[in-house]
Amino acid sequence: MTSLPRLSAEPCPPMSDRRRKAVTFTAPRTVEVVDEPLRSPGRGEVLVDTHLSGISPGTERLVYQGRAPSDMEADSSLSALGGRLDFPLQYGYCAVGRVADLGPEVDADWLGQRVFAFQPHVSAFVTGPDALLALPDAVSDRAAVFLPNLETAVNLVMDGRPMIGETVVVFGQGVVGLLTTALLARHPVDVYTVDPNPDRRELSLALGATEAFASSDGDLPDALSSANNRRNDASGRGADLVYELSGRPTVLNDALRSAGFDTRIVVGSWYGTKRAPIQLGDRFHRSRIDLISSQVSTIAPELRGRWTKERRMNTVVQLLPHLPIAQLPTRSFPLSHAGDAYDRLVDQDEPMLQPVFVYPS
Repeated sequence: MTSLPRLSAEPCPPMSDRRRKAVTFTAPRTVEVVDEPLRSPGRGEVLVDTHLSGISPGTERLVYQGRAPSDMEADSSLSALGGRLDFPLQYGYCAVGRVADLGPEVDADWLGQRVFAFQPHVSAFVTGPDALLALPDAVSDRAAVFLPNLETAVNLVMDGRPMIGETVVVFGQGVVGLLTTALLARHPVDVYTVDPNPDRRELSLALGATEAFASSDGDLPDALSSANNRRNDASGRGADLVYELSGRPTVLNDALRSAGFDTRIVVGSWYGTKRAPIQLGDRFHRSRIDLISSQVSTIAPELRGRWTKERRMNTVVQLLPHLPIAQLPTRSFPLSHAGDAYDRLVDQDEPMLQPVFVYPS
């Protein structure tokens, strides 16, 4: 589908008689579902009715707890998420819906199209077609909720650069950790997963992990080394590549202890204002361990000559129908129960894997 270029100078679009519901974080552990006006789409714009929106179990948990740095931008690379992470705040970046109305000079083929967009939790929104991803028939609304997390997992794998025959350890089997495990399992590598939750360990094995360990398994580095030795006759070698995706700062030290010589440790967790008490005075320097930051809002500098965010997202859409997404459980909440959803996300010992807001027709 194509759309005409948006003009830089255009009259202010008229207000419609429609209104929308929006989740607003107003203070730590306080959200409101507010009713607000919704303008009509202007020239080169469309209006989208939201069907589902996915909650980020990691980032939005920190936002709800008031642990996100308030002086940090929500996401400077996404126009819909401008502003800082301070209260009041509308947040979220996974909206799945259908185009319900078109402004002037928009290709008529957009009307009725199912789409994905990086938008906060709102029942409807106005944007340009260039900010929408048309969903193919092979991707259901429910599967499309996993697009942002799968994009993050793809970025993590790209940043880690797994090589044939390597031993890879993934700490944390939340939704991003599980999707990363599923992608790594498609490579000729051994993938060991670590998570305290037995159900998530079982899921990781179903997605292709070689072996799964509880975080409390005695001396975890020795357990990983023994498992690696059983398969590869490589006692004491340590892991070649480690991912820290648990969201727990203390796990960084477990990642360091499991690493071998010249290991890459990819840190995909975002800790917010929580401090990471990392121990760099032990084996870190002599083992020449590389700590690699990975964040999905950008492409690694050394890849930007050939890769763009658009190319990466196209890869994600092509991958999604071929991954066992149906094995990843979701938990649905009506938008009116937003407070309950976030309370459960924070108060449960293990956060929900993928909570989803469902919007009325």
